[in-house]
Amino acid sequence: MENWKRNLFVCWFGSFVTAAGMSQIAPMLPLYIEDLGVHATSDVEKWSGLIFGSTFLLSAIVSPIWGKLADKKGRKLMLLRASLGMAIVVFVMAFVQNVYQLLALRMLMGAVSGYISAAVTLVATQTPKEKSGWALGTLSTGSVSGGLLGPLLGGLLAEFSGIRSCFVLTSFLLLIAFFACLFLIKEDFKPVHKTPLPFKQVWKLVPNTRLLVSLFASTFILQIANMSIQPLITVYVKQLSPNIAHLSLIAGMVVAASGLANIIAAPRLGKLADRIGSRKILIGALIVAGIIFIPQAFVKSPWELMGLRFCLGLATAGLLPSINNLVRKNSPDEVVGRIFGYNQSAQYIGTLGGSVLGGQMAGIFGIHYVFFTTSALLLINALWVYSINHIGSGSRRGSMSHSH
Repeated sequence: MENWKRNLFVCWFGSFVTAAGMSQIAPMLPLYIEDLGVHATSDVEKWSGLIFGSTFLLSAIVSPIWGKLADKKGRKLMLLRASLGMAIVVFVMAFVQNVYQLLALRMLMGAVSGYISAAVTLVATQTPKEKSGWALGTLSTGSVSGGLLGPLLGGLLAEFSGIRSCFVLTSFLLLIAFFACLFLIKEDFKPVHKTPLPFKQVWKLVPNTRLLVSLFASTFILQIANMSIQPLITVYVKQLSPNIAHLSLIAGMVVAASGLANIIAAPRLGKLADRIGSRKILIGALIVAGIIFIPQAFVKSPWELMGLRFCLGLATAGLLPSINNLVRKNSPDEVVGRIFGYNQSAQYIGTLGGSVLGGQMAGIFGIHYVFFTTSALLLINALWVYSINHIGSGSRRGSMSHSH
């Protein structure tokens, strides 16, 4: 098997495990917090938000730092650091005695994470250019399916063998990812600069800064769109059919529908992007996703919602891989890790912002408005990405047409 393909498979597995590990705690968090001695509902909710969000906040802060190190020392080292670091931290989580310890460990987990952005950078830099759309599309299904199946597996495990066993299992899987990476990944890496460049220099090297900024914004908005609804799905399903049996199972299926569609569509859209260009896929996917959010506000049953979420997944499958491909093509080799680090920060801030904003908005205006706002954000974003292609001066346009 060619090196780049083997790298892709190992990175896919690691991304899957990492995303599963970061997300599996979500549904059990309130229960674990109660186990640790917090009983008032409002306190449980506050702690859940804090403990869940803290990981992403720290990840957002450290992503560019790890990206900088990746440009200096290679991406494989970052994959090893993140998988081993997370394996240790997650293992220790199984033995915490109070919420403060859990919060501290979740923050530490955010600080040592960075596997997924290192994997994206490694795959983007080691894959032949004409295959990069397909490879990044395939890689994205790893973190998407991990993020989806994580809560499901977490819930099942917690049911049968207790919450603490989830942490032990995740830690074991992360350890497997570590060894797979150690023995199987081959990286052809030569640092360009001995000392990392300052931020201003990095920015000067980028051929089209406006495009990159719009891509970071797209990543941020995409995550806000995903995360603003995610925590509310159970509540919405309950509103749609108040007397429904197996509420958490059906809510889980509704959430999983978009992920399943994403996994089916991402490699295919990636392949199409290799043919017609990632920007076209990105704009098209933003428009379609923006439109599909609107009818979700008017559904009458959980099954209609599930159907629409599936369609949404087909559209959003084109988003992150297209963004990653465009980021790669518009980043000079010597700073590509840093730039992916910034993009990853945008993603984590979006995850954090989305989960907080969605809840607040639904509380004040009702869930329907979350769908409308998300739709508006995606459509405005599509317009922005489209306009950048059309405004720029001649020289800009020249650099753009080469990088489609």
